[in-house]
Amino acid sequence: MNPYPLGLMLAGRRVLVVGGGAVATRRVPALLDAGAEIVLVSPDITPALHGLVDAGRLRWVARRFESSDVEGAWLVHVAVNDPNAAADVSAAADKRRVFCVRADDRHAATAWTPATTRHGPVTVAVTAGGDPRRAMAVRDAIHDLLASAPTDSPPIGDRELGGTVALVGGGPGDPELITVKGRRLLASADVVIVDRLAPGLLLDELRPEVELIDASKIPYGPARTQDEINRLLVQHAKAGRFVVRLKGGDPFVFGRGGEEVLACTVAGVPVVIVAGVTSAVAAPAAAGIPVTHRGVAHDVVVVSGHLPPDHPESLVDWLALGQMRGTICILMGLKNLDVITASLVANGRSPETPVAVIQEGTTSMQRSLRATLATAAAEVTIKGIRPPAVVVVGDVVNALLPASSI
Repeated sequence: MNPYPLGLMLAGRRVLVVGGGAVATRRVPALLDAGAEIVLVSPDITPALHGLVDAGRLRWVARRFESSDVEGAWLVHVAVNDPNAAADVSAAADKRRVFCVRADDRHAATAWTPATTRHGPVTVAVTAGGDPRRAMAVRDAIHDLLASAPTDSPPIGDRELGGTVALVGGGPGDPELITVKGRRLLASADVVIVDRLAPGLLLDELRPEVELIDASKIPYGPARTQDEINRLLVQHAKAGRFVVRLKGGDPFVFGRGGEEVLACTVAGVPVVIVAGVTSAVAAPAAAGIPVTHRGVAHDVVVVSGHLPPDHPESLVDWLALGQMRGTICILMGLKNLDVITASLVANGRSPETPVAVIQEGTTSMQRSLRATLATAAAEVTIKGIRPPAVVVVGDVVNALLPASSI
């Protein structure tokens, strides 16, 4: 018989999960996302479920199932391999007229868990006659369809964003490193205000009627440029348009995202913040450098090098950085690399400390070199390394790969 499709509103309602293994680990997050109050009954549970218990996200009853556990539940999930134990849970749920999902036997269940895909506020659930492989295949096809925005209108579910600004981190350069949410919102934009360091290939995917504003071409000095960007964000949002402010990396890692949020907030414009992959971590990773590594570095500091260490407006404690043993990732530091490396050495860091410089990390134009604090500035000049680049200081530079230069 065909099931009757239904969306359950579980917020604040008790859901019983019996079993603490891999199946329960997969099912619980979606129930938590629906706001369910979960009671988990099982003698043992996985470390992932332990973490949710420790965080207060669900209640664990550390014993075998008892029929009274079903009392007060709106829904029961059976996630055990023992068919006899599962049948006992089914019987207890059936007696109390509570719908019961059976991971071990869908034919014995009174409810099925569908294959689902989510695209913003749109959730699609596929049962496919109880065949999980077919359901997942159909689900994936629908996901691809939703992700492919039509050229004449925003994707389904994102048409209520007018008057909003989305601050989207585009990642370090590779267009595939933008988040799923960031890409979805970008596909819905009416206006896109883009930074120079944002992944350019993402712009090729915009709908033809999208108004694209290149922030790097706004004809003012640095401070005036930011004021003008803030004004444009508010102006277009107030006109009822959905504005995406597309930045490279993460908006809140030296991206001046905080200033733009404040400008919108003061103007009464709602803001959606979408974190991005920061180049401070991604560029070293693309060059085979982990910013932390067991036995090598237990701390990492990300600093801006756009001001030299002796500049009166610099907020960086270069004395402390020279005395630390961990990893230092410097953004916007090529121009001042000679005085930065000299400061680190003068403040206690060994001149033989390994240094890597990665230009345009994660892109097809990526170049990198390995040097030391004593030689890095000269090597950058000799090799012609240009911004944007990330400078990594610390023993992690040689943690995975032998020292080498381009």
